[in-house]
Amino acid sequence: MSQQPPVRSTGSPPPRPDASMSLLNNVMDHALDDGYAEATARRAAKGGGMPRPLRAKLGLAAGLVLAAAVVTLGAAQAQIAAPIVAKERQELIDRIDAETTAADELEQNVEKVRAEVGERQRKALEEHGGDQAELVALLSGATPVRGPGVKLVVDDAKGAEDGGGGPRESSGFADTGRVRDRDMQRVVNGLWQSGAEAVSINGQRLTSLSAIRAAGDAILVDNRPLVPPYTVLAVGDGQRLSTAFQDSADGQYLHVLQENFGIRSSISVEDEVRLPAAPSLIVRTAEPRGAGAAEATGEASADTGKGTS
Repeated sequence: MSQQPPVRSTGSPPPRPDASMSLLNNVMDHALDDGYAEATARRAAKGGGMPRPLRAKLGLAAGLVLAAAVVTLGAAQAQIAAPIVAKERQELIDRIDAETTAADELEQNVEKVRAEVGERQRKALEEHGGDQAELVALLSGATPVRGPGVKLVVDDAKGAEDGGGGPRESSGFADTGRVRDRDMQRVVNGLWQSGAEAVSINGQRLTSLSAIRAAGDAILVDNRPLVPPYTVLAVGDGQRLSTAFQDSADGQYLHVLQENFGIRSSISVEDEVRLPAAPSLIVRTAEPRGAGAAEATGEASADTGKGTS
């Protein structure tokens, strides 16, 4: 049996069991980086210094103090300016109230003067109207009237303010189911032609010189706006006037508006209707032209090369 040769000792210590974990051991033994340690040592050698967290807190405190100062200054300026703004606002309100009061007084004065002028015109008409004074007063709307007649109510279609009613042929604006000035013109003209002796719309007395116009969607009678529904009162033979109007072309026109565009209307015979006098009295008289005036007109036409029809 052969013997193995003895193992020679080399003199080096045996390897550590954790030699393969040297990197981890180094990290555990030196948890603080050497550079941080050196920097801390230098600050300690120089007599120390303000810690970074403390400097951050002082900076934040300084910022808050500055912001508080800015807010306080703004509030102080606003408090100083507030009385001035309030004073200017109150002065503006006072001026508006004063101007509104002055405008109302002027309007009242205008109405008063207009009423006085109308009264004097009526008196003058009664004094100088001659045998036709009553007829002229009736046609010019100088006096209030009452008697049998008809009551015609015309109103916009339901939902007209929401754009209902459907489009209608027009020259200048789209139809939304509203009653237009041209509609009321035809209604009033139809009543005159059917035998009405006097007519009013919403208390506004109409004469042969009255004008029915439009301003946007509003209807004006002698430059005074009316609000729907439009109540038309006409003095005359009630039953005959009602029948004649409904059979006329203008009555059929109103019926078409009702059937096709939803405009609402109703007519009734009344035993008595009351119409006020016209707010303004306008009387025009016609005089026959003399032979001299006719000859002068003919000479003027010949000189200008324009004839008269």
